[in-house]
Amino acid sequence: MRIMTLAVAGALALAAWPSPAQEAAAAPQHMSTLQALSLADVWQLAEDANPDLKAKQADLASAEGTRTDASALLYNNPEISMDQTRRDVPQDGSPVEERRHEWSTSLQQTFEIAGQRGFRRDAAEAALAALKEEIAYARSRLRSEVAQQYYRVLALQQRTELEEQALGLFDRTAKAVQKRRVAGEDTKLDANVAEVEAERARNQLAVASEELLDARAELAARLQMVPDQLPQAVGDLRPTTGLPYDLRSLLQQAASQPRLRALSAREDSARAKLNLETASRYPDVTVGIGVGREGSTSARERLTTVRVSVPLPLFNRNATGIGQASSALTQAEISRRAGLRDTQAQVQSLWLKLESLRARVDRLQDRVMPALLDNQQLSVKSQRAGQIGLLELIVVNRQALDARRDLIEALTDYQTTRLALELTAGWPGTGAIP
Repeated sequence: MRIMTLAVAGALALAAWPSPAQEAAAAPQHMSTLQALSLADVWQLAEDANPDLKAKQADLASAEGTRTDASALLYNNPEISMDQTRRDVPQDGSPVEERRHEWSTSLQQTFEIAGQRGFRRDAAEAALAALKEEIAYARSRLRSEVAQQYYRVLALQQRTELEEQALGLFDRTAKAVQKRRVAGEDTKLDANVAEVEAERARNQLAVASEELLDARAELAARLQMVPDQLPQAVGDLRPTTGLPYDLRSLLQQAASQPRLRALSAREDSARAKLNLETASRYPDVTVGIGVGREGSTSARERLTTVRVSVPLPLFNRNATGIGQASSALTQAEISRRAGLRDTQAQVQSLWLKLESLRARVDRLQDRVMPALLDNQQLSVKSQRAGQIGLLELIVVNRQALDARRDLIEALTDYQTTRLALELTAGWPGTGAIP
């Protein structure tokens, strides 16, 4: 019955997949207070606390103000002026001067004659639309990033529980072998091998615990949680259903994802600004009307004036403004085309990677893990028959541990890749568990 009980316990411990309740129970008690959070909770906290998203949303007031000004009936405000004049007029043959009080008032308005108002309005509306799309993309990117951190915490929780199970298994094995060595049933080599495996398991647990603490601290900082609280991810790392999309639907969606829509709107705004600068070569017409009173008290004159002024565009033809607007439009066109091309290439690349990861997860879950569980059961029978020893049993348990670590790593990579794919393609509900 050489360490058969330990082998059976190891097979049962390593074959079980941790549940969310087990993960919460296995959390270290010496750490800060753990707050259980689902993925939806993480999203809500992130959107409420993220300063970058709030700063982007604050820009809406500026863009809306620009659109309001651009939509005004006239771009230039009317100008009113008033003059009050006191005139002392010498009188012939008299030392006394005649004092006259004269006044005038005028109103003038500058008109744009080349459709500048429409171009200005189009530019402002396109810029506002681009900003709204950029906010939508920033929100999707934030959800994707915090979801990746959430899944990393979830994976490290499972990894820590796995290492705790491994430490318990190898520690019990080392103690049992040490007792058998004292009794003369096992060799010193067996005892040393068991002790080394126990220490390796203890080191693996320490590393996993440190990584879990770092991951929780990073997520807590991203969520702006209070200093004495750390997040406890509650969920399942494994995908539960099939994906709601294929490569073709992703490529179709990618053409209208928020980032590309923002680039397209920026291009429209740049084109409208170029039209505005081109129209600015035409001079504005200023029309004014004024009234006033002049002359002596006995012969007051009422004046009514109409004034029209047009600057002559002989020297300044707004070449600087047109050149800058043309350059901005060219840059916007390049950015949109490059963004569309890069997005389609990234979607295809991430889709292939996701398919490969899904196949790897399926192999580990459907073929490797059952085979290792069968090996553990067979190792117990072989140990009963005296066909294997301690080293062979440790190899079987080590394979089971490594396979569980590989599965957790593969699931983490799968979720990270899926999130990146949905963000790149602009798929609705980015970050939701499939």
